[in-house]
Amino acid sequence: MGRILALDLGKKRIGLALSDELGLTAQGLKTLEREGRRDDIEILRRLTVENNVKLILMGDPLHMSGEKSRQGEYTREFARELEYKTGLPIRFWDERWTSREAERTLRGSGIAHEERKPAIDRISAVILLQSYLDSPEVSR
Repeated sequence: MGRILALDLGKKRIGLALSDELGLTAQGLKTLEREGRRDDIEILRRLTVENNVKLILMGDPLHMSGEKSRQGEYTREFARELEYKTGLPIRFWDERWTSREAERTLRGSGIAHEERKPAIDRISAVILLQSYLDSPEVSR
């Protein structure tokens, strides 16, 4: 099947998660501190090559109503460039509840405040990817 790389794209950071080769589990990777679109895309391209990634999953930042958001437009622009540079297909997945679930997971964990934001981004990417892997849409 190959691995799936999940991205929780933000303006300052990109939360990252990677599936195992069988597409059963999601593991968090170190959160990418944004340096600029060109540099970010190159780092992500290298990550896909190093990890035998076959699909990139991106969080689709919809409004709670399900309507598209302004951040969604930015995400799709970023995705088009990433798809061009990697040659990999990109799939969008609803991310509306991932940050809240990640915050709930971290509450009471004892993680220092300055480390919490990158941890939320990483856990959000893991939740996003695991929800995709667990969905009936994914055929094994």
